[in-house]
Amino acid sequence: MTSLADQDVTQLGGRLSILTRQKRDHERLDRLLQRLDRSSPGVEEQAVLHEIARLVFPHAFAEESVLWPEARRVLADGERLTLEVEREHQEVNELWTSLEDLPSGTPERRQVLARLTTVLREDVRDEEDDLLPRLQDAVGVRRLRALGVAWEAVRRTAPTRPHPVVSRRPPGNALAALPLTVVDRSRDALDAGARRFPRAYGPASRASRGLAALAGRVERVGVLRRGESSDTHRG
Repeated sequence: MTSLADQDVTQLGGRLSILTRQKRDHERLDRLLQRLDRSSPGVEEQAVLHEIARLVFPHAFAEESVLWPEARRVLADGERLTLEVEREHQEVNELWTSLEDLPSGTPERRQVLARLTTVLREDVRDEEDDLLPRLQDAVGVRRLRALGVAWEAVRRTAPTRPHPVVSRRPPGNALAALPLTVVDRSRDALDAGARRFPRAYGPASRASRGLAALAGRVERVGVLRRGESSDTHRG
């Protein structure tokens, strides 16, 4: 069993393969985390975090919707492997949410950022060194490519922000996809407009906060919390 980090595109199943797509995103995440380590508190740090969020949350949502159900289906220890990754995803969601209430440059914020970076890097290694190579051994190249296409389709239409209350598994996450994607991407558009047109910052920020409150209410709809393992939340 060879880590994805040590395989080229051909070994991973070609450019359409889910393994190639995963490795590509993981490499981009590593570059962003290095930028985050070098960034100054405030505007620069927030800009890098924005890029990381838009990469990490759709990526993870697509994994939970497409990849991990497949792993549980074909791997004897798929439940254990996917549960560990789902726990990491859950911690990332919780840490990211807590960042929103921590002022820039404070020791508490630096501590959360350090833990967030650690968990993201651990998640990549767990996937590239263990879970995904096992999946590679269990299914053929054609299946890896089909999973890649399905994963990409979900990733492009997935929520772009943390939602720690929603289930990390179907059916809850599948049902949450549409309303949370609409809310998240509307907030993304408002935030982009505020950055481009400073005079619109106040109204855009208020509208974004209103949508954030709406997302919080959506998350707590009972059906959207179904399917998740009771062990996902370590606490």
